[in-house]
Amino acid sequence: MTDFSDLSRELDRWLDMGRKANLWWRDDDACRASPALTRLVAAARRHHVPLALAVIPARLDGSLETFIEEEGGADVTILQHGFAHENHAAAGGRAVECGGARPAEAVMAECAEGHRSLRSAFGRRFRKVMVPPWNRIEGPVAEALPAAGYEALSVFGPRPVALAPEGLMEVNAHLDLLTWKGGARFAGAEKLVRLCAERLEDRRLGRSDSAEPFGILTHHLDHDEATWDFLDRLLALLAAHPAVRWPSAAELFDAKERAT
Repeated sequence: MTDFSDLSRELDRWLDMGRKANLWWRDDDACRASPALTRLVAAARRHHVPLALAVIPARLDGSLETFIEEEGGADVTILQHGFAHENHAAAGGRAVECGGARPAEAVMAECAEGHRSLRSAFGRRFRKVMVPPWNRIEGPVAEALPAAGYEALSVFGPRPVALAPEGLMEVNAHLDLLTWKGGARFAGAEKLVRLCAERLEDRRLGRSDSAEPFGILTHHLDHDEATWDFLDRLLALLAAHPAVRWPSAAELFDAKERAT
């Protein structure tokens, strides 16, 4: 049984200082209804935690629209996960859809098509937030997002690593439950507990941006039983601790300044 005591102690330190750790939860690669998505949304409902689903527009199946309408509840928000989750990297480059061998104008034309699709399917649940596939976006594409009306960018890692252009918020994920080298698999409970505690400590001590909500990242289509079990235990701890706060989508993506 995994020991969560290091994480609990770190949260207790936040509480002793009279501070709240703002957390959010992003799940990537949604495109259709599935047993895994049902399980994901059930976990969000069980722990009363808001869920942001990053949806791939070009792969959107009508079953997802129906599922979200009927089962999503008030705290499921839809974000845009690129366009088709296809690699357009230049020869020898790392996988990227928001950039690569194509001009920024072509990428943004796809983004606009994806935006229209998601807005039509999900209405007010949809926020114009770009979550680039593989958490990679190249400079010219990122710089074009504010003029296209995007509210925010969400990649992986602390904000100073990949600063958004002026006029665009950046709200990232910081703890990925999966590891990807050699194929998606559970990153391991002990490692994840340690990383979560360490990264929250970095915020508390000012070693990273304490104003940025700490993001949990999942990929429901790639979870095995160990991942599901860990997610449930992690959410149970984080949702119950008085030092943790889960901002709504409106708070995440509307506020220009936040304090932890």
